[in-house]
Amino acid sequence: MGVSESQEDLVRKVFQEELADVQQRLVGLSDEVLVAITKAVEAFNTSNLHLAEEVIGGDERIDDAAVDLDELSITILAKQQPVAKDLRTVVSALRMSASIERMGDLAGHIAQLARYRFPESAVPGELRAGFQRMGELVIDIARKVPILLQTEDDSVAREITAQDDEIDTLHQAVFDTVLAPSWKGSPADTVDVTLASRYHERFADHAVLIAQKVVYLETGDWKDSSIS
Repeated sequence: MGVSESQEDLVRKVFQEELADVQQRLVGLSDEVLVAITKAVEAFNTSNLHLAEEVIGGDERIDDAAVDLDELSITILAKQQPVAKDLRTVVSALRMSASIERMGDLAGHIAQLARYRFPESAVPGELRAGFQRMGELVIDIARKVPILLQTEDDSVAREITAQDDEIDTLHQAVFDTVLAPSWKGSPADTVDVTLASRYHERFADHAVLIAQKVVYLETGDWKDSSIS
């Protein structure tokens, strides 16, 4: 009986170590995205081609890390057959990995706009202040995601949601500007700023999805995972 219990304890220890590895990989992946979006925002707002190229060149590394994380999660599901909160943890990790990877893609899209318009600015003068603020917000959101993944602190989740609301307002303001009769931007300007605003807005949306999943891990009920 003692041997059997010891083996069971060992299996459980290995499983907990694997779950901890999943969490740390999520944190590491979100740290990579923080670096990417910080560089992408600066590249976009200052027409910095070097930073834009760094973000675009680093996207494959983020993609590969997400694939490795997904493979680990699937292996855990197959080998350990977790239940209850452990199952929620692994399934949520798969979904959060997808959101973080997409956030990396969106950082790349912002950098691509900067590269496409170089040496000109992708942001017309009347929209620069709004995009500057939007960039500050997405960087701060990206900074909070690894903290949230490490601490599972629902107050951080609420902060992310509040910042997402502000980005939504700024996003709408961009549309209001380009649809106004006073808008003098070229068709290319209109396309660029509309896409850029959408990329910032979607980046924040994915962070909110991650926040909701962290809350879900604590409650076990998706209906109770809304954040306000």
